[in-house]
Amino acid sequence: MPTREELEARAKKPGEDAMRLHAFYRGKMQTLPKCAVEALKDFAIWYTPGVAAPCKAIEEEPELVYDYTNKGNTIAIVSDGTRVLGLGDIGPEAGLPVMEGKALLFKYLGGIDAVPLCLGTSDEAELVRTVKLLEPSFGGINLEDIAMPKCFRVLEQCRAESAIPVWHDDQQGSATVLLAALLNALKVVGKEIRTIRVAMIGMGAANVPTYRFLKKSGVNPGQVIACDLGGILGRHRWDYEERQDEYWEQWAVCLETNPDGLTGGIEEALRGADVCVAFSAGGIIKPEWVAGMAKQAIVFACANPVPEIWPWDAKEAGARIVATGRSDFPNQVNNSLVFPGIFRGALDVRARTISDEMAVAAAHELAACAEAGGIHEERILCTMDEWEVVPRVAVATAMRAQAQGLAKLERRREDLHQAATAKVREAREATRLLMREGIIPAPPPES
Repeated sequence: MPTREELEARAKKPGEDAMRLHAFYRGKMQTLPKCAVEALKDFAIWYTPGVAAPCKAIEEEPELVYDYTNKGNTIAIVSDGTRVLGLGDIGPEAGLPVMEGKALLFKYLGGIDAVPLCLGTSDEAELVRTVKLLEPSFGGINLEDIAMPKCFRVLEQCRAESAIPVWHDDQQGSATVLLAALLNALKVVGKEIRTIRVAMIGMGAANVPTYRFLKKSGVNPGQVIACDLGGILGRHRWDYEERQDEYWEQWAVCLETNPDGLTGGIEEALRGADVCVAFSAGGIIKPEWVAGMAKQAIVFACANPVPEIWPWDAKEAGARIVATGRSDFPNQVNNSLVFPGIFRGALDVRARTISDEMAVAAAHELAACAEAGGIHEERILCTMDEWEVVPRVAVATAMRAQAQGLAKLERRREDLHQAATAKVREAREATRLLMREGIIPAPPPES
């Protein structure tokens, strides 16, 4: 068994490698053509004078933009850099590496062309206006790393005003993958979702929609104890009551949960809980608090890059299953398992929005994919290299969109799966080809 020092050193290694390789490649994304260019005369087709013909056709029938351009497979990743990972308000420039990384995952995992757009404003109205202005060029918008509570209002307004799907991955994506992980973790420990006691640590962008999704999936709100910087949520939280116009989601949690009026902090919230769902800050959960949870406890410590408690500490304290947001530990609860497939499905049927029901359907499909491959204490979810999961999640999303009347296109399940599989394979093969040809150079050896 590795020592604690070795485990901590291993946890620091990805950051050290990232500094070296980000400088070497100067970013992660570039733009390449998708049409054939065999001779100079081809530009008469792709540009002037030939391009005027599809322009006129789209002018007469705007929906033809999906037939003659790449709009239907292109999304924008929009951020103001005010809540980046676990780093906080670091600004749009410092947030750009994350958005580029997101674009890489969209392309490699979902076959989706994504453009990172870090905006030079944190004004709420300007963010909403910018998303609306981008609509003609994109098939969807992925909001990313926007501070709370602004992120709730921005998402709500954008969804109300946009004819294309707008999704906030820190909200809906986090909730989707957490639900999938919980469904399988409960199967491993032999507990029922309708009877578990859940402690939710942090009630920000991720845990607020997670609470909604858990309710939709059978968790009893009366068995939920939520806690944030102000302590345990409940009717006694006058700070939320007085500002419920701004924090209406949190005030709803205050009204629906904690029927016994429990007060205190994280320690009290965790006492006797079957499940800890933490989307908060690194290092805030003590091992002795995990020791006070129920037997066969499940701990989701999802803060990045440092989890609320290190997995080895939680295990030593008695947790049966521990999951984090990191790819270098078992049981990664990471949005990358859902957002490529969900957007793939939404784009493939031209969904007008991505509903909670679409996301919950995706969560159940993701859980089923992992269960089919075998689940145990250190494998409650699939991993990112199981590429065939993305088409299945895409199909589940698209089928639910059609069932809800949110899709502009009606497509059969088998056709959706075939198309999504082709897109994912194409993206992965294109990357491998660029690497084989040396267009993407091999990373330099460590010094």
